Amino acid sequence: MSILERATSTLDALSEWTGRTIAWLTLSLALTGFLVVLLRYGLNTGWLWMQESLTWMHALVFMLGAAYTLKHDEHVRVDVIYRGLSVRARAAIDIAGTFLFLLPLCGYIVYESLPYLYSSWSVGERSREAGGLPALYLLKAVIPLMAALLALQGLSQALHAIQALRRAD
Repeated sequence: MSILERATSTLDALSEWTGRTIAWLTLSLALTGFLVVLLRYGLNTGWLWMQESLTWMHALVFMLGAAYTLKHDEHVRVDVIYRGLSVRARAAIDIAGTFLFLLPLCGYIVYESLPYLYSSWSVGERSREAGGLPALYLLKAVIPLMAALLALQGLSQALHAIQALRRAD
């Protein structure tokens, strides 16, 4: 196995593990949502922390599932032209898209999110609501993590495209 193949295999495994792990959170999200509705409308009670946990879980599913979604090519794409192209042309577009758009965007997200995260961590930010979830800074820490995981998977996708170009020769 070449270094390129080992690298893509490792990066793909990371995205696969993250995606499959975070997918279980969707079950918890659905059950918690059901419980919030049942408590509110059935028993006329509820807890704010439970309602806020829905927002947290939703954010985690989307942010930590982004790399997994990219790995499985499930992001929104305009396939009208792309699907009719040769393997070489698609690989070239994938490489260009990764290096011209995805990686710079991920870098920008990390760059912009770090001061935001730092200020949140430095004050020990928590929910603005009484009875809300503490440690809001932990949720904000997922923003640069999402960008890093997405960049790593994008790099893996580019490496796969390079391998496809090599095979097409």
